[in-house]
Amino acid sequence: MSEHITTVAGVAVDTRHWIGGERVASTETFTDLSPIDGSVLGEIARGTATEAAAAVAAAKAAFPGWAATPCAERARILHAIADGVDKRIEELAIVETCDNGALLRSHRRGVMPRVAHNFRFFADWLLKLDHEDFETRGHTNHVSWDPAGPCVLITPWNAPLMLATWKVAPALAAGNTVVLKPAEWSPLTASLLADIAAEAGLPAGVLNVVQGYGSEIGDSLTSHPDVRRISFTGSVPTAKRIAASAAANLTPLSLELGGKSPLLVFADADLELAVDLAVEQYDNAGQVCLAATRLLVEETVADEFTRRFVEKATALKQGDPRDEATDIGPNIHPRQLEKIDGFVRRAIAAGARAVIGGHGKDGQYYAPTLLTDVAQDSEIVQEEVFGPVLTLQTFAGEDEAVRLANDTRFGLAATVATGDRERAERVTAQLVAGTVWVNCFFVRDLQAPFGGSRQSGVGREGGTWSFDFYCDLKNTVTAPKGWQDHG
Repeated sequence: MSEHITTVAGVAVDTRHWIGGERVASTETFTDLSPIDGSVLGEIARGTATEAAAAVAAAKAAFPGWAATPCAERARILHAIADGVDKRIEELAIVETCDNGALLRSHRRGVMPRVAHNFRFFADWLLKLDHEDFETRGHTNHVSWDPAGPCVLITPWNAPLMLATWKVAPALAAGNTVVLKPAEWSPLTASLLADIAAEAGLPAGVLNVVQGYGSEIGDSLTSHPDVRRISFTGSVPTAKRIAASAAANLTPLSLELGGKSPLLVFADADLELAVDLAVEQYDNAGQVCLAATRLLVEETVADEFTRRFVEKATALKQGDPRDEATDIGPNIHPRQLEKIDGFVRRAIAAGARAVIGGHGKDGQYYAPTLLTDVAQDSEIVQEEVFGPVLTLQTFAGEDEAVRLANDTRFGLAATVATGDRERAERVTAQLVAGTVWVNCFFVRDLQAPFGGSRQSGVGREGGTWSFDFYCDLKNTVTAPKGWQDHG
């Protein structure tokens, strides 16, 4: 077998870049480790400005042909990619579980089927995308979506393939070409996606995948003058760096960033439902940007809520994510684990109390943690931890609940538990968030807008909003006269 092929749970993965329809090696590599047990998964091609330039050049060269491809043919190829994903769900699931530590059962049943759905949804949406013509003093206005050009898509490690295809699918459907840069802590399924796309008949250069560290390859991609769109999901500091890099070329950005989302539990809520929603925030070892990590509970039910929460949270099974019975797997990387533990240790030193957890376990596992006695202006309440760490605060009424909920620099999401429909309407109208869930969590429809407010992001994607971003909208105004009769 080639030195550039690594085998993960019996699945062969090419560790080289995918540029212009060919595998491209680098002079250096970086080591990809499994968070499950720290084992080496492979030595991954470590890209630099050279590979970045080659990938953008390939995307630029492929753009005219792909942009001119009829919408129906683009949609057919995207459906073929979805078919390829469906055929390889088991392989994709086990590789991604080994690479980022998320539950295998979730990858099999939810995440990888959603990857295929991303392609199918945007392929179908493309075919029904339309604006009705309208008249202005007898002149006809016709709005069209023109492909923008090469797009750089930079994706995170917590849901690598699902979040990558959330960007890749609409960008390709819109007629753009793509340079995908996956996170260096979980690069493997992006390589498999390149194989699947090629097998589906996607022309060479339309999708390119380059791997490496942000400072070594990311800056070269985001500052490139031939890049027409940049979409990034990740941290606020990295987003600021990308925005500064893109500024010289005025490259449009879509940024989906961090969160410090609240879960507001009112006394009239179904308390069992509210507890279930709260415990669900430990999903993916707390490595979910949308997670409601700040539990805000009305003081009259706080003791009972806490009792029930502790009972359910301590029953969660933490361990190997490949085990069907596991509820919480490992955190992605030793550096991330160190960061999580640092947040908790500083909070406890400042007076917080760990009701459960508050410590690491063997390997890269961190115990599900709930902290109380936390001040609103404290680091643990204001900053994103991105681990299985929740805080609990109480409130006396609606006004205080809303004030506490909105009192961070973020605004990605919020969850409200209440049995009063009018209260739900009042409260949600005041919350600063891109998405608000009422008596539910993580219900997503791809036709809905998705993004964050404040420092949780810039712009919205999903449905028509994705095409608005990945296209240059054109309005053509036609006069009713001036035509020559050639008949």
